[in-house]
Amino acid sequence: MEPLRNVHGQALDRLGEAIVAGRWPPGSTLPPEPTLGEALGVSRTVVRETVKSLVARGLLSTGPKVGTRVLAPEHWNWFDPEVVRWQSRSGLTREFLRDLQELRRVVEPAAVRLAAERATAADIADIEAAYAGMRAAVEQGGDYVTPDLRFHQGLLRASHNRMLVQMSQALGALLRASFEISTARPYSAAQALPLHRAVLDAVVARRPQRAERASLALIDGAREDIEQVLASRRRLPSLARPAAPLKPSTPSTGRRRTAKEPAT
Repeated sequence: MEPLRNVHGQALDRLGEAIVAGRWPPGSTLPPEPTLGEALGVSRTVVRETVKSLVARGLLSTGPKVGTRVLAPEHWNWFDPEVVRWQSRSGLTREFLRDLQELRRVVEPAAVRLAAERATAADIADIEAAYAGMRAAVEQGGDYVTPDLRFHQGLLRASHNRMLVQMSQALGALLRASFEISTARPYSAAQALPLHRAVLDAVVARRPQRAERASLALIDGAREDIEQVLASRRRLPSLARPAAPLKPSTPSTGRRRTAKEPAT
């Protein structure tokens, strides 16, 4: 069965990416199964399974006498890692990144506030380990995105809200897209490190309001980085490849931003 799964996965990638890239615009009808199977180089059985997978992700709808139609992006499951990856390959748009940053600004500060009230010693140890990985990547070079993702997902889990915990898993690919772009600017990771520390320190100190404000400062800083990367028109990273490792930082990177913390 493994070869069949591989064939299905390849067909799903090709068709999903083609839809996200606009080869078939919203409202259009896909070709009949034999034609689509010939184009993808797969059997009609694989075509059917691929279409079912895309229906489940909100990209397609099927019905008698109407065929298989492409749905508009607002129907797509943007919490599905495959959909995010297809969007990355076809080009991350300003609208996609705007929606992502707005989502982060709504969800993360509230989750961090809860984490400052509810985090266990094990939660804090996990977030501390993630921060240590980020710091090592900044100082010595290496993978920064993986511990950065672990840091933010750890904060969501530390909220001990079951829905937010599930969201931390669903947000993984979305957050990775944000982190890879925001760290594409030279030294941005080094400059963001103190902001991450401010969030963690507030959680450790059980200061919910301070943690919330530090989280907002961190997210707004990432938004600035993303805007500058977009303005530079440089090639955006693709989630189909591993995150680019950082080069070792230098003592001159300094702090560009600081979290504005309340007195309470």
